[in-house]
Amino acid sequence: MSNHLIMRNISKHFGGVQALRNVSLEAHGGQVHALMGENGAGKSTLMKILAGAHTPDEGEILLDGRHLPIDSPHAAQAHGISVIHQEFSLAKHLSVAENIFLHDLGAGTSIIRWSKLKARAREQLDALGFGELDVSRPVSTLSVAEQQIVEICKALSRTSRVLVFDEPTAVLTARETTRLFALLERLKRDGVCVIYISHRLEEIFRLCDSATVLKDGAFVSTVRIADIDESRLVQLMVGRELQDLFPKRDACIGDTRLEIRDLCAGERVRGVSFHVRAGEVLGFSGLVGAGRTETMRAIFGADRRSSGEIRVDGRPVAKLKRPRHGIESGIGMLPEDRKQQGVLLNMPIRANAMMTPRNTLAHLRCILDHRAERVRTRELIKQLRVKARDTEVDVSTLSGGNQQKVALMKWLSNGCRVLILDEPTRGVDIGAKIEIYHVINDLARAGVAVIVVSSDMPEIIGLCDRVLVMRAGRIAGELSGPAINEKSLISLAMGVK
Repeated sequence: MSNHLIMRNISKHFGGVQALRNVSLEAHGGQVHALMGENGAGKSTLMKILAGAHTPDEGEILLDGRHLPIDSPHAAQAHGISVIHQEFSLAKHLSVAENIFLHDLGAGTSIIRWSKLKARAREQLDALGFGELDVSRPVSTLSVAEQQIVEICKALSRTSRVLVFDEPTAVLTARETTRLFALLERLKRDGVCVIYISHRLEEIFRLCDSATVLKDGAFVSTVRIADIDESRLVQLMVGRELQDLFPKRDACIGDTRLEIRDLCAGERVRGVSFHVRAGEVLGFSGLVGAGRTETMRAIFGADRRSSGEIRVDGRPVAKLKRPRHGIESGIGMLPEDRKQQGVLLNMPIRANAMMTPRNTLAHLRCILDHRAERVRTRELIKQLRVKARDTEVDVSTLSGGNQQKVALMKWLSNGCRVLILDEPTRGVDIGAKIEIYHVINDLARAGVAVIVVSSDMPEIIGLCDRVLVMRAGRIAGELSGPAINEKSLISLAMGVK
């Protein structure tokens, strides 16, 4: 079997909207084929058709010349097709081991041998280089990155001829990403047909042999990676040439806006001290589990701190037991899991943009009405270039990049003095990334102290004035200027001198 996949003339409508229009894709076993395009280009819809989650209106799917009647996820899996989606399909109340082998848990017998199941799970994780993950832990206790690892192991526990990775490194740090790349090379050697979706150009040029580009639900081009450069590839995706990815900003850094002294919270925040000044973009880097997100949640009031002092503009924040207290102190936070914590998916853009307690309009009770909210929301939609018909569109209907912009809206209308952005461009296309970077720079110019937590090293290097690296719940080091480079970030994160 050569694992030669062809998707030919695929079309799909949702109501009156045509999501895909005569799209074709061809990928070969033993190669990594990139599927590229901006958010809303049709990549996810095409892969959901391949996975059996959607049925195409027209077109066909062939594997090694044989027509595949894929009308359900079970049918796709039976043909050896596995898709690792951005939205995890894990049972949160079950353990890591149970999730990895959920598809054949107890198959053929009424007795589950738990010791054997855990041993198989440990073997699977060890083979991928993630042996440190406890197979007995409930998935509900795992970080987003750890859940991603479990999702990958779950897909690999089946025999796959075609394996689709949808933004697999979005939640992984440098070490985890390196391990994943080694796995992809092994899959290539084994003859698996790998389809790779990513907005990170450096990954595409490092890993992929070829790429298919979609735009607005239509096929644009299929190219060999060896025959194209970054600028041309981006031009195919967005219809314009790539300018500077990280827009220039004349830093005008003022006085200390946020100061943290000896902060402790839970097991992953151990005596963290740092400061960030008005107009400064401060980066937080480190490996998964280093305590970056936990530190930010404690500063915002989402998690309880056991000790430590937090000051905003020199004033101690005494009461910080809930996010509301953080907001009232002038602190805002965009969480890493936007769909669960950043936006209300089934509510309109307007409601999301206006929902923080410190919102200026919310304090003007005498004049508060939906008309005023709509006017302000339209301004924010224009400012952030959100692709939406109007202010009353449900956020669930927007692409990932536009959802992230909506999550940012409430903080732009809130007037916070400190803004924490946890993985602000995860799963966001190149065009939307650049727009978000412009927003971050605009906030800094306006005197906001911006903290960016990111696992994307080019983002940390290109965006931040200063970077703090965390390891094992503590600040491992500080970098600024030319010292902010990939080697230094990795060395500090791993404790290598």
